[in-house]
Amino acid sequence: MGRFVFLQACALALLASSLASAAIVEHSFNVQNLTVQKLCNEQVITAVNGRLPGPTIRVREGDTLVVHVFNKSPYDITIHWHGVFQLLSGWADGPEYVTQCAIRPENSYTYKFKITGQEGTLWWHAHASWLRATVHGALIIHPRSGRSYPFPKPHKEVPILFGEWWNANVVDVENQGLATGAAPNNSDAYTINGKPGDLYQCSQNDTYKLKVVQGKTYMLRIINAALNNQLFFKIANHNMTVVAIDASYTKPYVTDVVVVAPGQTTDVLLCANQPVGSYYMAARPYLSAAGVLADNTTTRGIIIYEGATSATPLMPVLPAFNDTPTAHKFYSNLTGLAGGPHWTPVPNQVDEHMFIAFGLNLAPCGGNATCGGPFEQRLSASMNNESFVLPSNSSLSMLQAFFLNVGGVYTTDFPSVPPVKFDYTNPNISLDQSLIFAPKATKVKKFKYNSTVEIVLQNTAFLAVENHPIHIHGFNFHVLAQGFGNYDAATDTKKFNLVNPQTRNTIAVPVGGWAVIRLQVNNPGIWLVHCHLDVHLPWGLATAFEVENGPTPSSTLPPPPADLPKC
Repeated sequence: MGRFVFLQACALALLASSLASAAIVEHSFNVQNLTVQKLCNEQVITAVNGRLPGPTIRVREGDTLVVHVFNKSPYDITIHWHGVFQLLSGWADGPEYVTQCAIRPENSYTYKFKITGQEGTLWWHAHASWLRATVHGALIIHPRSGRSYPFPKPHKEVPILFGEWWNANVVDVENQGLATGAAPNNSDAYTINGKPGDLYQCSQNDTYKLKVVQGKTYMLRIINAALNNQLFFKIANHNMTVVAIDASYTKPYVTDVVVVAPGQTTDVLLCANQPVGSYYMAARPYLSAAGVLADNTTTRGIIIYEGATSATPLMPVLPAFNDTPTAHKFYSNLTGLAGGPHWTPVPNQVDEHMFIAFGLNLAPCGGNATCGGPFEQRLSASMNNESFVLPSNSSLSMLQAFFLNVGGVYTTDFPSVPPVKFDYTNPNISLDQSLIFAPKATKVKKFKYNSTVEIVLQNTAFLAVENHPIHIHGFNFHVLAQGFGNYDAATDTKKFNLVNPQTRNTIAVPVGGWAVIRLQVNNPGIWLVHCHLDVHLPWGLATAFEVENGPTPSSTLPPPPADLPKC
């Protein structure tokens, strides 16, 4: 009896400690117009709380986050909490028409969800049109009280957000591209924490600066919030140690260059171990698609050691724009920290296999009109020859249709394999008109609750061969292997890392290549799967997963919040 009482007391003490360490963290987002001066121009942008980037949110694992969003802008808005699991809180995930309808101008909505089983660097951003170009910010999840990092605590933690800047209204830029059927205009600059840096016109005093103390270690929480480009990042004369990606710890990896795709995050430890002075940090795009015009400029900030004079900072030598070997070396050498905090072993039994071939496509221009794509057609994109269309004309979001069991909003017949097998990465198929047209539809793939899914993500050579960052909402996944060319199960399964693979929510699938991922779909609802290049989502490079409710109330999607925006 005494032993039972003792054990019960211990359990209650642990529960009390857990509850005491959790908190409700509350923020208000005022989304409205902001006039800024950049690159010799005055530009009106949409921003949160008058800042670019928007406010950094800091929570601890186990906390409940409450964010009141007041839309004072002229545009519809939603906010996505990129990488947050949203366990049984799919209503808060944020993608427009998928889990909610937009917050209309002069309206508001409150997002409320618990941060469970995650710590590290994530971020938040708008998920309506191209507004995330300026509506974004860091979401930092610290360990629970009393718990520590699996590495020595750094002297200071610094968010580093890469952005992309247009000397134009980004909504107009997107709409013009969609109207003409051509690619939208390229950006005019990249930014570090909202500042383009002194290589751009009128930007000598618009350069990010980080002051450091010699001998101290700093954690840089790197986030690629750029819309359409992956980036190389270097710091002159300094190495960095990668300790986490996408809020999942890694085995420490020492490198002099970081590559980060749109949507991805990378935490690095930077030791200020060089002579006192000033050193540029710089980022330029990794442009994997040959012959495609893009913004090929360079943004840079300055690391200034305490006691440094005003000498000219040293500049790092950045990789070439098309340096695929460097990009692939970085992406493929990262491994997970097996046994570390929140580590999840790779599921051994696979219930569902998928093979998703994806890339650019064409769609008919319509009528007798001519569009800006090849053959005077409209640029498009697809997964397994299905070009995804958001149900913008529906009176319900996809998640509402799921919850209410209402048909007509989407169908569950997304194919598990391409309808036609072909030589996916052969450049000779680039303009094959028998293959490059894909029908438009809103099709999802249906899964049973808690099933394990293995997916081959296969790039194609349609129109252009390039690296695509694929993001899955609501889940992390293990990256078992990645490579170039067409995936070959007979040989490539031998490359699987089933011991300590990296864990991500966004995978940069190699240019003209493939990646194999595995995940357990243990969260009921509708979860968007899409390319995180914003130019490709409205073209249709997406699908969604419908995960059925589980057998118990604790595995069933609860009803929507009362103030969920109406369509």
